[in-house]
Amino acid sequence: MVRFLTIVAAVLVTLLAPTSAQQGQRGAPQAPATARARAPFDMTGYWVSLIVDEWRFRVSPQRGDIAYLPINQRARDAANQWDPARDEAQGQACRAYGAIGVMQRPGRLHVTWQDDNTLKIEADAGTQTRVLHFGPPPTPAARGEASWQGYATADWQVLGAGRRGAPAPARAGAGTLRAVTTNMLPGYLRKNGVPYGANAVLTEYFNVLVGGEGEPYLSLTAMVDDSEYLAQPFVRTYTFKKQTDASGWDPTPCYAR
Repeated sequence: MVRFLTIVAAVLVTLLAPTSAQQGQRGAPQAPATARARAPFDMTGYWVSLIVDEWRFRVSPQRGDIAYLPINQRARDAANQWDPARDEAQGQACRAYGAIGVMQRPGRLHVTWQDDNTLKIEADAGTQTRVLHFGPPPTPAARGEASWQGYATADWQVLGAGRRGAPAPARAGAGTLRAVTTNMLPGYLRKNGVPYGANAVLTEYFNVLVGGEGEPYLSLTAMVDDSEYLAQPFVRTYTFKKQTDASGWDPTPCYAR
């Protein structure tokens, strides 16, 4: 009898062991999907800026030409005193190529994944590099010192997510990349000396759209909040067209003039 019970117990252990292991596997917490895996669209590659409006402000702005800006008197005074030679002499030629200004400059972008949770945007204008960090907010120490490109936190805002938060299929128009940049050095909203301060906050929304002939476009809506120089947010939209290769890619230094 004892031998019979021993055999039955051994059989039960053998039968139940795989099931328990499977349940353990199902119940084990899974690592969250990376930002790259959750991306609702692909914005990597080379993009060239399309300047269809505000040409005089984005390409060759002149001192005092500060129309259509929600700036206060302090900003007007600073812009009217803009001196590009002084900027160059003081090593400040990149003031117009910070995170806010560089996306306005004529030129090209090269977008790549630095790692699975960090998106890198290189601009040939001024040879600048922006880095968008996905994940929890950083500690003050992680932000480091203020810089032209500041510190950008990013997240995907996905349309049509499933019940369990699964991203929608990766396709143009399926979602938006939101990035918030702080910790920037004071720079220029426009290249002709219209300023923004050290506490300015840049909020951007990136989308990939498809043209009538199937060509991809990168649409960027940028909003700047700055209590020091702006009477209300500065909002602009910029458009870039996808390039098939690196043709035309031409990194150049910052120029104050």
